[in-house]
Amino acid sequence: MRTWASIARKMGRAAHTERRPRLDNRLMPVKQVDELMLRQIEELLRADAPEIDALESTLTEGYAQALALEAERWRLERRLGEVAREGRADLGAELSSIGRQLTVADDELSRLRGVLATLHERARSVRRG
Repeated sequence: MRTWASIARKMGRAAHTERRPRLDNRLMPVKQVDELMLRQIEELLRADAPEIDALESTLTEGYAQALALEAERWRLERRLGEVAREGRADLGAELSSIGRQLTVADDELSRLRGVLATLHERARSVRRG
């Protein structure tokens, strides 16, 4: 009588390991800051008496976008490490592409953090009244 254990022994260890497909994100564009949200932030900064709820809601959306951009940076840095460890001879173009994407992500994140810091200060001043 064949048991699952005897079948498993015949299949070998590789049959039991989970094989996840390798994700290839080389061609994915870097997420861009939502221009509509940036316009909304500019409007809130120009407004004479913005609603605190609108300020806080926009801050929350902005922080969520910042986290998404940071996750994108981490993904790119991880990919950069993977590519470097592969040690192939034809890495130049891929490393260059990842480097450009990291620069875009850094710029977008810096831009977003700048306007969020200003909006955060505006929300603090509105709360103080």
